[in-house]
Amino acid sequence: MGGTKRANIKSGMSVAIVLKEDQSSGRLTDGIVRDILTSSATHPHGIKVRLMSREVGRVKEIY
Repeated sequence: MGGTKRANIKSGMSVAIVLKEDQSSGRLTDGIVRDILTSSATHPHGIKVRLMSREVGRVKEIY
């Protein structure tokens, strides 16, 4: 399941995000969703979230 639809993502879910500094390499960071930061229903590059670790990035994978 991709991370481009806000309805697919809930607080507490386990996801893989790409951080701003990792966008060029595509390196993924795993974590648990704390907050959903994107207000629109969809986003082509992934919904922006804040993880429990306070890292912010766009969701690429949902586990």
